[in-house]
Amino acid sequence: MDVLSRSQLAEAALVNIETLRYYERRGLIPAPPRSAANYRRYPARTVDRVRFVKHAQDLGFSLEEIKELLSLRATRGAKAGDVKKRAEKKIVEVADRIRALEAIRTALQFLVSQCSGEGPIEECSILHAIESHGDPQ
Repeated sequence: MDVLSRSQLAEAALVNIETLRYYERRGLIPAPPRSAANYRRYPARTVDRVRFVKHAQDLGFSLEEIKELLSLRATRGAKAGDVKKRAEKKIVEVADRIRALEAIRTALQFLVSQCSGEGPIEECSILHAIESHGDPQ
């Protein structure tokens, strides 16, 4: 199969049609040529590009970062080190997010440990802590 309809592409790439529309609007996949009947006709290689975008998203890259990766991939003379630097930066960002999530977990564990789970909702220590958090003392 040399060309695919939008629905065929979505099925082959394991995404929904709205995802394809979004990727097109964001410039992650090029707008395809159209048939005489004005249907989009995607080159079969677009499946690999969509899968690349999805996998990069799964690894935490933003759509802008993915555009950069795709641009590097198409740039003559680009080096693997350019991609490696971006991946290393992403590792640092992921580690920062993990630390932030661990702090949230610790705070929630403390709140839960202070709550008996008894009594009316008006006396819920967790809700009181959430309500008072950030209020100036």
